[in-house]
Amino acid sequence: MNIKNQILTRVYVAFFIICLLGLCVIVKTVKIQRFEGEHWLSMAKELTTSYKNIEAVRGNIYAENGMLMATSLPIYEVRMDVNSNALDEDVFTEKIDSLAYCLSNFFNDKSPGEYSRELITARKNGERYHLIRKKISYPQLKVMKTWPLFRMGRFKGGFIVEQKNKRVKPFKALAARTIGYVREGIQPVGIEGAFDEHLAGVGGKRLMQRISGGIWMPINDENEIDPQDGKDILTTININLQDVAEQALLEQLVKYRADHGCVVLMEVKTGEIKAVANLGCDSIGGGFYEKYNYAIGEATEPGSTFKLASIMAALEDGYIKTSDTIDVEKGRKQYYDKVLKDDKEGKYDKITIKKAFEISSNVGLSKIVNENYAKNPQAFIDHLKRFHLDQKTGIPIAGEGEPYIRDPGSTNWSGITLPWMSIGYEVKLTPLQILTFYNTIANNGKMVKPLLVKEIRSRGEVIKRFETEVIDEAICSKEVIDQVKPLLEGVVENGTAANLKTLNYKIAGKTGTAKIADQVHGYKKNVTYQASFVGYFPAQNPKYSCIVVIKGPSNRIFYGNLVAGPIFKEIAEKVFAMDVDMHELIVNNEESDGKRVPYAKAGNKSDVKLVYNELGVPIQDSNESNWIITRKTRDSIEFVERTIIPNLVPNVIGMGLKDALYILENSGLTVEVKGHGKVRKQSLIIGSRITKGNDIKIDLS
Repeated sequence: MNIKNQILTRVYVAFFIICLLGLCVIVKTVKIQRFEGEHWLSMAKELTTSYKNIEAVRGNIYAENGMLMATSLPIYEVRMDVNSNALDEDVFTEKIDSLAYCLSNFFNDKSPGEYSRELITARKNGERYHLIRKKISYPQLKVMKTWPLFRMGRFKGGFIVEQKNKRVKPFKALAARTIGYVREGIQPVGIEGAFDEHLAGVGGKRLMQRISGGIWMPINDENEIDPQDGKDILTTININLQDVAEQALLEQLVKYRADHGCVVLMEVKTGEIKAVANLGCDSIGGGFYEKYNYAIGEATEPGSTFKLASIMAALEDGYIKTSDTIDVEKGRKQYYDKVLKDDKEGKYDKITIKKAFEISSNVGLSKIVNENYAKNPQAFIDHLKRFHLDQKTGIPIAGEGEPYIRDPGSTNWSGITLPWMSIGYEVKLTPLQILTFYNTIANNGKMVKPLLVKEIRSRGEVIKRFETEVIDEAICSKEVIDQVKPLLEGVVENGTAANLKTLNYKIAGKTGTAKIADQVHGYKKNVTYQASFVGYFPAQNPKYSCIVVIKGPSNRIFYGNLVAGPIFKEIAEKVFAMDVDMHELIVNNEESDGKRVPYAKAGNKSDVKLVYNELGVPIQDSNESNWIITRKTRDSIEFVERTIIPNLVPNVIGMGLKDALYILENSGLTVEVKGHGKVRKQSLIIGSRITKGNDIKIDLS
């Protein structure tokens, strides 16, 4: 074959291949247009536009009086579509310098010239979603909406605003662990976690378009779905009492260099938790913060606070009377190869069971239980279960500790288990579970479930209300309740907690000092002490129950009455000063005993003094304030100063309307009154700063 034919053959082959490729392109084009067009158009649209989630505004968490404990604040991100189709070139050129001046003057971070050049360059580069500023507050946003170009809106002025929500706690660390949080990838905590379904709301949908740089920009779409904001939670927490509890706990933790501690304050009749404080030591900084909810989650050996359950079991079965005598053997008793000792070893021989309880005799209580239940330990365990000490309280917050009551049939039951259980070892309970038990005694045997949330609301309307839930109408006989109440009062009047005695009212409760074993070495090494006090007040007519637990005091003082007791007393004293209802409970109780006690509302000292002088009632008055509250002592009335500080919201709780109006209006507040009688509640926080135009609501009854 000559060269010419070879060349022609190659040309024909190349031409054929090109024609074949062209034919394939035509066939593919027809196929795409006729049969696959909708598919590819849809895919192209998905690559450039997409529906993105719009975050719903999370619901608020309130204290019992409506004060915010957690809320979501809107934080805005401002961008500018400098190449919006509706943004005319002449308008942009005319107004850009004015806008740049406003930006520079407002944020004070760049000169007007820098802002102007930045926006002009962005327009030349074809930007559609130019960032102006992040983390803009709502007041700032309102100002920005008035600026040149921005006031023309999104399309004509290119003004784009995106809202994000930031969760904040107005009272900072106060009750932080109880309020809790919800974070991605972390176990939900506290009320935020327990009621996340209600608080979260339902997110919406917004059509977004991908532009250069992989940025998504919102575009107008009539099918946009608005989010549904979350519902609000009204808790039982009292902010003032919460603050009192945390401050008292913090002072004692610092004083005794403890590892951590907790306080729970509960209303006896309702089970409403008014305060729950948890503070743990920061191993790095040395301070204290709410790192864990010890009150709800930490189950430990309670120690002597458990002795109440032991003596109740024996009383219920009729084995003892509190007036019976028991030999505590100089505070030393051997059970098999173990020796049980009293704190005051060598001091007592034969004493009454009441006295044994008041001095917290380990020997006395262990002998009562061991001698009566050694042959049938299951009967003792059955009592503990009847007291619901083997059950969780059921509080909705996640992470409640598991109570542990050992059964006689278990492999780790031994000859010393029963005597050791009787004094609060070889069992485990959380502080809240112990408090629920003691609250039941204060409530005359009726056990109520701890209540932390009162209502779920939507736009101010109550959609669900949580009422007091009764766990057991009577955990034991009334006769047993009537016998143990004097024992608990005796602990404070004559026993281990005599340092907590007050003149104005009685406290009933029990101290606890427990050794917490090391998990590896048991009680031989690294023993940690736990000090506690649990009880209720006023003992004459209980309104509040409270527990204080301090773990790991490190300055060689670890007794419950010295470490935990003072916190209980301080809380009780401040609650008594703030809660006028407690005064009436005491007065009513004393009057029922035939003692007529004169009682006056809080108010002007000279007026109250005049009345008491006319009645011939002795007065103790050692303060110079014009405003006072009254307290009854054994044989007189004590005037306690109520300080009124300028520019701070005064405390008018317990006052009559005349005095309350005088103080509030002279403080510059506008007063709205509801009801009649004396002031029961005020809307503004006591001690908070007064700002111009503040209104205050006071409820009287």
